[in-house]
This record gives sequence, structure tokens and C-alpha cells, in this order.
Amino acid sequence: MTQQRLTGARRLLAGLALGAVMATGPALAQAQAQAQDGYPPLDVLLQSGTTIIGQPFAYPEGTAQVTVAIVTMQPGERTAWHIHDAPLIAHILQGELTLDYGPDGTRVVSTGDTFVEAFQSRHQGVNSGTEIVRILAVFAGAEGTANTILE
Repeated sequence: MTQQRLTGARRLLAGLALGAVMATGPALAQAQAQAQDGYPPLDVLLQSGTTIIGQPFAYPEGTAQVTVAIVTMQPGERTAWHIHDAPLIAHILQGELTLDYGPDGTRVVSTGDTFVEAFQSRHQGVNSGTEIVRILAVFAGAEGTANTILE
């Protein structure tokens, strides 16, 4: 074959491939992109720029320091009134928690709920259910910044 015929054949194959991709729709293109990335799909629990009471929040200045903890509270147990100087993302693993934000009202969260906790705002939590509460707490703080300040 001559060089000109090979170029024409390549164009035809490229056109057929493009047509096949377009005919299968966006779902296939997305699946192919994920397969190429080599990363499984995400189940996003939360994406937010505000806290549970609608406040914007900011990361502390300085060298980043992430703290991940499990908080466990017995039925009826209360936290002290406190504030967070580092953004806190909370995921309720088990139980029911009532959060008191004073003038900003109360919120009840339970198993499976994920939220950004109030930032630099006084609040208190109580296990308002009949079983233990387990919270996955992720603080996005900085070295030298307290995650939680008790009153």
C-alpha cells in the first residue's frame, strides 16, 4: 500500500472509533475515564463550605495537622460546653446525638449523618438515645492550634 492509502485508512479507523465512542454515550466515557484513572467511584458523604449551623469556616494558619479520633458517649452523657478552633468533620457511626448551639438552636444527628461541626461557636452535645454514640471525628487543624477548647 502507498503512504497515501495508509493515511486514509488510519483516518477511517479513527473516525469509526470516534463514532463508536459517541454512540455509546457519556456513561461509557465516564467508565473509561474512571478505569483509566485507576480509582474506584466515591460515595461522597459530605461536601460543604459551611457548618451544621450555616457558618463559613476557615482552616487555621500554620503547619497542617490532621487529627482523627473516635468519640464514644454513653446514653445520657453530655459534653462540656466548648468551641472548636479547627474545622471538625463528624460522621455518626452509631447512636443519636442532640447538639445545643444556644441561640442557633438544636440539631439532632444519628447513625450515618455527616456534618461540619460549628466553628468557633459555643455548643454542647448530649447522647439523647438509648445506645452508645460513636462519632468519627476528623479535625483539620494546625500545629499549636487547639482542636477543642472546653469552658
